[in-house]
Amino acid sequence: MIRLLVLFLLIAAPVKAEEIVLGLSRDQVSITATFEGSEILIFGAIKRDAPIRTDSDLGVIVTVAGPDMPVTVRKKDRRLGIWVNTESVDVDVAPTFYAVATNRPLTEILTFTEDLNTRISTQRAIRSVGATVDSAETFTEALIRIRANQGLYQTLPTGVLVQEESLFRTLIPLPANLTEGDYKAEIYLTRGGEIVDLYTTTIPVKKVGLERWLYNLAHENAFLYGLMSLSIAIAAGWGASAIFTVLRR
Repeated sequence: MIRLLVLFLLIAAPVKAEEIVLGLSRDQVSITATFEGSEILIFGAIKRDAPIRTDSDLGVIVTVAGPDMPVTVRKKDRRLGIWVNTESVDVDVAPTFYAVATNRPLTEILTFTEDLNTRISTQRAIRSVGATVDSAETFTEALIRIRANQGLYQTLPTGVLVQEESLFRTLIPLPANLTEGDYKAEIYLTRGGEIVDLYTTTIPVKKVGLERWLYNLAHENAFLYGLMSLSIAIAAGWGASAIFTVLRR
């Protein structure tokens, strides 16, 4: 009876006409004391059980998102000659890193409704609760601009290379100021602006070596970390003073 039920479900389940087969150039990113950034090559193929469709254009969207963290965005105005914080919005969900790479501009391969449901675009990936629509949009744009200047938010409208509607590849740059955690990579296939397949994988980003030791020490034994930092500062100051004394003689 159970076998018959499983067989019925397999027959009734829709067969995907197009499916993603993915590969990564690396399965994790290690942050060391000398880490200056890196790159991840995401490549794959489109598996088909039928001839290539000609009724609509193929869209490929690749997103890489860092851990979500709340953030407060503040606006500064000049009052009586002094810059002061005048307004602020608490952003409940904001990825610490977010890259969107596509084979064509996102608005050409993804409908507005699909973006609302999946939150693929950078603006949709950031969510503010309790703020007015106008203020949320303004502060979201400011957050995107700030993090884009830091290399943490990236939009690559022609960053995905598609060959013969079967093979695709993209290179995602990773800046030096990455936050540690699990980074989620998602690859979407679209037809006529609608999503036809999705592949998801995780890329761990971890501190290793001296960087990991210092990070653990600072969070697990703050007193010892502060004492060590103070000792290093005193030693560096004394060393610099001694060198200048020798040079003056």
